[in-house]
Amino acid sequence: MESLLASASRSEDEDSSAGHNRSLSQGSGLIPKRRSSSRFIKRKKFDDELVESSLAKSTSRARGPSGSEQGRGSGSEPSSSEKKKDMLKGSALRTGVSHVSKTALTPAPHSPAPSPSITKRIKKSKQPMQVTKDLGRWKPADDLLLINTVLQTNDLQAVHLGVKFSCRFTLNEIQERWYALLYDPVISKLSCQAIRQLHPEAIAAIQSKVLFSKAEEQLLSTVSSTSQPTLETFQDLLSKHPEVFYVSRTAKSLQVHWQLMKQYYLLEDQTVQPLPKGDQVLNFSDAEDMLDDSKLRDTRDEVLEHELTVADRRQKREIRQLEQELHRWQVLVDSITGMSSPDFDTQTLAVLRGRMVRYLMRSREITLGRATKDNQIDVDLSLEGPAWKISRKQGVIKLKNNGDFFIANEGRRALYIDGRPVLSGSKWKLNHNSVVEISGLRFVFLINQELIALIKAEAAKMIQQ
Repeated sequence: MESLLASASRSEDEDSSAGHNRSLSQGSGLIPKRRSSSRFIKRKKFDDELVESSLAKSTSRARGPSGSEQGRGSGSEPSSSEKKKDMLKGSALRTGVSHVSKTALTPAPHSPAPSPSITKRIKKSKQPMQVTKDLGRWKPADDLLLINTVLQTNDLQAVHLGVKFSCRFTLNEIQERWYALLYDPVISKLSCQAIRQLHPEAIAAIQSKVLFSKAEEQLLSTVSSTSQPTLETFQDLLSKHPEVFYVSRTAKSLQVHWQLMKQYYLLEDQTVQPLPKGDQVLNFSDAEDMLDDSKLRDTRDEVLEHELTVADRRQKREIRQLEQELHRWQVLVDSITGMSSPDFDTQTLAVLRGRMVRYLMRSREITLGRATKDNQIDVDLSLEGPAWKISRKQGVIKLKNNGDFFIANEGRRALYIDGRPVLSGSKWKLNHNSVVEISGLRFVFLINQELIALIKAEAAKMIQQ
């Protein structure tokens, strides 16, 4: 501390002598005055940085008179930043913060370089675990089913013959997988992690597929084939031998497996029926005669029979209604295209031709109007255009015995035949090429002259007879 105070006092004496020499040289005019900026420093520094930098400079000056002190002695004027550092240096020395200089002068301790063994260990931990080739074929469900079945049956060949995996595995592949699960730490770890991620419902479904062991089938075979066991019987069997049966076994699963064993004559009280040989082989007709038809008949379902009866009645009603409406289908609707097509055939008496469609009249009487759900008519004028002003039954066109067509207005609004109004309740004769206007919709009435001539001739013959 005393050495630092002595160096500081010495530097102050040197600064005063340098200032005196500088004033003499400027007064004599030998050295021009140096210009320096007097503005405030915009970039501020922290106090500790300023203190450390000033102390570091003071130590460098104390070591030797070279550097900036010699430059100043030659007549250069110190800058404002150097003045500020000198002032801060003096204040720091007065307050006795010498420990700051020690921390500034001593270099920061470097962190020891990691040993090569540690780096190797870090690299090894970052590398992914090596996985064998066939790990992708075996699903977590297959591994769980393999583990549970082998633990239950202790027979890999039975697992190969009786278990259905997601892929078709050979016996050799199943053996290799089982040994890998037992002795390969990588595969066993990955398999256990994947099995833990399975859903509980999936695990329950897999456990229900586990094969029955010989001990389980031996206990099931004790149930007589002639008896009619219920679920309670198999539940009692489960409760009496919990150490033999698998954890996921239920009374229903035991009943299903017992029925399967009974079907293949695997119960204790069943004897295997030998197959007939030679002349005793039954043909299809003999086997059919041996069957009891009463056992094949299904029980009568009254609800189903009632539904079938109601459906049959509904269909008959629809057929009867269609037969009654058959005579109403007296008009065929044909859309008009750009191609020229004949307007008449051997069954069409007249045609009511519009801009969009044409109505073929094939009976002596047809009705015109607007079709609704409650009212069905022969000629639906809404197919031609807007028909909200047209009555549901606007008019009737009839063919008389003498071959004349008449139209009767039965709607609220008037009709126009060739520009002449036909009021409600009135009739008017329709000629060939007559223009019929109904609430803004215009039609041309065309008559099949040849067919009408034949009708007139037949009517004349009947009159003469």
